[in-house]
Amino acid sequence: MYPTSDRPGWRDNFPFWTVHAVAIVGAIIVGWSWAALGWLVGSYLVRMFAITGGYHRYFAHRTYKTGRVFQLILALLAMSSAQQGVLWWAAHHRNHHKFSDEPEDTHSPVQRGFWWSHFLWILAPRNRATDLEKIKDFAKYPELRWLDRHDLLIAVAWGFVIYFIGGSTALFYGHFLSIVVAWHITFCINSLAHVWGGRRYATNDESRNNAVLAVLTLGEGWHNNHHHYQRSARQGFYWWEIDVTFYVLKVLEKLRIVSDVQGVPRHVRDDDVSNERARLTAAVAAPPS
Repeated sequence: MYPTSDRPGWRDNFPFWTVHAVAIVGAIIVGWSWAALGWLVGSYLVRMFAITGGYHRYFAHRTYKTGRVFQLILALLAMSSAQQGVLWWAAHHRNHHKFSDEPEDTHSPVQRGFWWSHFLWILAPRNRATDLEKIKDFAKYPELRWLDRHDLLIAVAWGFVIYFIGGSTALFYGHFLSIVVAWHITFCINSLAHVWGGRRYATNDESRNNAVLAVLTLGEGWHNNHHHYQRSARQGFYWWEIDVTFYVLKVLEKLRIVSDVQGVPRHVRDDDVSNERARLTAAVAAPPS
């Protein structure tokens, strides 16, 4: 049984469940078509990049720089995914890294189990507020504070925009169903990327690298890499680790829309190699038991 501050308020979280119902029922009523698939995939990709490249790598970790206008565009695109406000998202993520897989971690599957880390933590009353002390660097912008306070309004407005562009098919597939798919694939980084996958680096948590999640989230599945070195905008440290978000950021850097896109220093990337060599050397040098 969860304490009172952690019990999801079903009435208070009515919009969360409504979006699921509307997405499923609406998609069935409209029916499948190639246009529907196009809206779903296209909208999902834009939203996922905005989540990974905006919410995560920019607002939470500041792994590159950009101007105030594109910063606002990133926030608006990310908030179309209805994952609450930009400052709320980044502040909670910073808390996750500060206490990763410790009792104070907001959404650790190691501490609280799969369902809590997947989505129940979002619905808990104590996690609704934005801790502006954790995000003071971006809270100084009044437009971001306004967006953070009106997150539901932004998501609803996106629905109207998409409907006027593409009608019912766009609304149900490109907005509602896209939101639900983006939600649960994003949530998998919290719930699965700390229990499923390989560990290249001996971090102080249970973060894992998972190629399947990396493909689905445009690069976020290289989670152990990320926890090893959070400063990098590149989470797929090696050429074979697909990281679409990083590739897009490099294109934007070439176009001078963003700048100072941080990579991973070779000595940081190869820590696993040097550590393995040290372990082998120690094993050879150790006297026989």
